[in-house]
Amino acid sequence: MADRLFKLVAPFKLTGDQPEAVDKLFDGLSRGDDRLILQGVTGSGKTFTLANLIARWNRPTLVLSHNKTLAAQLFTELKEFFPENSVNYFISYYDYYQPEAYIPQTDTYIEKDAAINEEIERYRLAATNALIARKDVIVVASVSCIYGLGESTDYRDLAVKIKVGEPLSREKLLRRLVEGQYARNDYAFEPGIFRVRGDVVDIFPAYETEALRVEFFGDEVDSIRTLDPVTGKTGVTMPAVVVTPAKQFVLGKDKMEAAFGRIEAELKDRLAYFAAHNKLLEAQRLRERTEYDIEMMRELGYCNGIENYSRPLSGRAPGSAPECLLDYFPDDFLTVIDESHVAIPQIRAMYNGDQARKQKLIDYGFRLPSAKDNRPLTFEEFNAKTRQIIYCSATPGDYEYSQAQDVAEQVIRPTGLLDPEIEIRPLATQIDDLMGEIHKVAAAGDRIFVTTLTKRSAEDLTHYLHEAGIRVEYLHSGIDAIERVEILHRLRAGEFDVLVGINLLREGLDLPEVALVAILDADKEGFLRSTTSLVQTAGRAARHVGGRVILYADHETEAMRELIRLTASHRAKQIAYNEAHHIVPRSVKRAQSETSYLFRAGARKGASVPALAPEAESSPEELIAEMTREMLEAADNLEFERAAYLRDQIKTLKKSTANEGSHSAKGTRKKRPSASSVDILGGDSARGRKHRGR
Repeated sequence: MADRLFKLVAPFKLTGDQPEAVDKLFDGLSRGDDRLILQGVTGSGKTFTLANLIARWNRPTLVLSHNKTLAAQLFTELKEFFPENSVNYFISYYDYYQPEAYIPQTDTYIEKDAAINEEIERYRLAATNALIARKDVIVVASVSCIYGLGESTDYRDLAVKIKVGEPLSREKLLRRLVEGQYARNDYAFEPGIFRVRGDVVDIFPAYETEALRVEFFGDEVDSIRTLDPVTGKTGVTMPAVVVTPAKQFVLGKDKMEAAFGRIEAELKDRLAYFAAHNKLLEAQRLRERTEYDIEMMRELGYCNGIENYSRPLSGRAPGSAPECLLDYFPDDFLTVIDESHVAIPQIRAMYNGDQARKQKLIDYGFRLPSAKDNRPLTFEEFNAKTRQIIYCSATPGDYEYSQAQDVAEQVIRPTGLLDPEIEIRPLATQIDDLMGEIHKVAAAGDRIFVTTLTKRSAEDLTHYLHEAGIRVEYLHSGIDAIERVEILHRLRAGEFDVLVGINLLREGLDLPEVALVAILDADKEGFLRSTTSLVQTAGRAARHVGGRVILYADHETEAMRELIRLTASHRAKQIAYNEAHHIVPRSVKRAQSETSYLFRAGARKGASVPALAPEAESSPEELIAEMTREMLEAADNLEFERAAYLRDQIKTLKKSTANEGSHSAKGTRKKRPSASSVDILGGDSARGRKHRGR
């Protein structure tokens, strides 16, 4: 047997039908099945089952989630299960993203505008670094991981391997770092920077919170130690280290020169096409843009929008699949697609939407035709790049069932909880009946989810209930992401009792305080009242011992009948198991401080930095150092919005300090600014508003 790569650490063991599910999935993988399903009800411990399977299967694993929030929850849980292994987080690193586009009808060109979250970028780079440097790797990613990255072979080739005792000149190390897009700066030491002091080279890897100090003795590496970038203190001594590039789009110098020839040849062909069709304006646009980008790449090795040249840079054939995160994995990796009934349609749709936008940019001279090959994978390409896949969902779709060789089912919850009881009540009196149920449930200290069919009806119902004295709020796609987090946090805190929504009260919102889910107009057939939607929505009451679901309808649809059938089947198995093992069902108990990232980020978004009393004398530099530590701690806890907000406040304070430098030069000792003086809570910069609004 191969050496064990993964060490699972958990205070509990597999229980219920979890052991059978792990055995069934492991046996399927062992006999070479390439598609399997883990079908588990809400609260049955699917993540713990998958963690046990990963540890037993002993292969690098990619876990795909359909949105960032659930990916963060999975990452947090898996990191707790595998504290000694490399568990990584790979999602889109934009706080704000406006893609490049052109609207011919109004002759409007929209330049690409993006605010990159540096903390998430660090996590992305850490993921690719781990895949290059070690084998015990789990990467939790959103579906954005199927977008093109730099070539994995170039990324590996530009990784710098440093080992104590081996010959390596300081000059060679510096050249390799520059090729890997690291910049020298002996004053501002931050990720992606190196500095040189005699025979000592300090490197701040773009994917780490700690730096490295490499000391030379002649042309030999004498020592490698970790380095605190704030205090300058050295730490752990290391025998060897691999420093991977500071950016994911990198290319060796020789390959870059060959690529310029391909870009220039494509430009020449495209200019001839425009000339033949008397499109002189388009030709001028394209020539100026492309020649400028080539010059930037030639001088700096990089340009804005370099990803649009990924095909000629890599030498790929037109129309061929771009490299993405999947290409960084070894051949035997395992893929887990969480909430596959949502993620699979997302993967299918990403390619077509991307191509439609880029075609206009090409037609009107803003991009070369090869820009179309900077794209997400097609669904067929995704399947070709993955080997063995486990689809994980309470409600797998028809596609998953058609592909899977076997299905492992989990219906027993470790808590002994049963599927919530289902009731059908008439439409005519649904609002009055709902209000009566709300009063009863709220009086017991529990919470209520109500789902409607439209945004307008959600808002109108919320207003009506509020006028009736009920503590209620609504949640739909028109609410910014951060505000959604705050609303959910306040619901858990008991600041209101009822949450009205449409389609957001489904996958992943597992609030143990929810005792009632009310589905209005349940017999209106369509996507929002399909079997999948009804099962997922009903599952939100599955973590409460008294959980109930009320369907307001005048007749039973096929989706309602299927929900009732599945619930009855599950309850029969759950009751039999509880009786056989003398289990008394109990509600899930989760302290609010232990809630996952979904709530932590919102709870702490506006928290101020711990500060000394205003009269305490200290330098602004010490405050910056303190804020920097807290920013990095927030990032490690996946509180990216708060980390980004602190980052902006640090920049503001640095600018303020620089502007007042003349006073410091005269020896004036400044008082430490209070939290309010650096505008911790009220920053009104455009960028600050972006972070709070997402």
